[in-house]
Amino acid sequence: MSTFDYTLRDAQATAVAPVAPERFDSARYADYEAELLPRCRRFWEEERGGVLVHRRVRVGEVFAEGAADMRRSLALQLGALARGMDFKADVPNFLEPWYGIGAAASAFGFGYVWERGQAPAVSGRFGSVEEALRSPAQPIAETPIGRRTLEMVRYFVEATGGRLPVSYGDVQSPLNVACNIVSTNSILTDFYLAPEQVSALLDRVAGLVADFTRAQQALIGGALAAPGHGFASSRAFAGFGMSDDNAIMISPEHYHALAAPSLTKLGSAFGGGAFHSCGDWSGKCRDVACLPGLRMADGAFTAATDPSPNNPAPFAAAFAHTGVVLNARMVGTAQQVAQQVRALWAPGMKLIVVTYCETPEEQAAAYDAVHEICQ
Repeated sequence: MSTFDYTLRDAQATAVAPVAPERFDSARYADYEAELLPRCRRFWEEERGGVLVHRRVRVGEVFAEGAADMRRSLALQLGALARGMDFKADVPNFLEPWYGIGAAASAFGFGYVWERGQAPAVSGRFGSVEEALRSPAQPIAETPIGRRTLEMVRYFVEATGGRLPVSYGDVQSPLNVACNIVSTNSILTDFYLAPEQVSALLDRVAGLVADFTRAQQALIGGALAAPGHGFASSRAFAGFGMSDDNAIMISPEHYHALAAPSLTKLGSAFGGGAFHSCGDWSGKCRDVACLPGLRMADGAFTAATDPSPNNPAPFAAAFAHTGVVLNARMVGTAQQVAQQVRALWAPGMKLIVVTYCETPEEQAAAYDAVHEICQ
């Protein structure tokens, strides 16, 4: 498909059959992961560049109403791991204890609103950055959402015996969190009128998220797959994935002066940051690639992936020879994937091509084409 299909609930989703933990073949998956990990490790450590292919098996229900039922979420994701072994790829799939994007917002007293058939939405907002700074905040782990998330992490690890790769739950950048809890108009205005307050709020959020992440880290242990969520993730990789979608609404000067420091600080606590934004951020790809300590950046590169996909043209110059991995998501046929990779690739890049091909045969064709192009 060459255009975005608005009739789909999740354009990147794959249908799978749920598998109960006691019925999942953990030994087979351990062998499968062990076969792929050396490739992932060589790629991660290679300074001259290279390419990997990840066939993401994303279950749409897990990132919507299915998040409310941790047992069903795990069973669906185990089905995804089983399904993923049918496709030719370099990076294995992983489990994610996803419980919405409101964990950090809950520290400020906001809960969840669950609409039928939907993912949870944050329940409210402050009217200004000043009001948010005046508000008391408790540790995320002590909030209902935080406790539920940690319970979900614990269940995923214990039910699988710690044998399968598990990431953190979806992490929003300090800027995204701030825009979840403060009126967007107000916070964007305060980038000009009250920059010190904006910086203080983002730093406060970063501290809360760091403490909560350490609590998850302690539960996951050696099963941790990084950077997490929408990034191709592996036990051989490092970094801390954060969704920073609101970065595209801010000038590069304001972003680097006020928003980037908190993202960098938070990422550095967990092996370096990993940046994600939906939409077209190609005009800012150089600004992203030069973020201090950045390990990976993620974007959509076909129209079927995102209604406003990235223009691939500037990415090679921005990312080649930086050591920063570009995680390029591409919903489409093998031919469409190959076309975008040709436009994206240059020697010296570290590129992970994330595909969603419908059949193992088409995936094999995409895999072979990507590796041939990126020799």
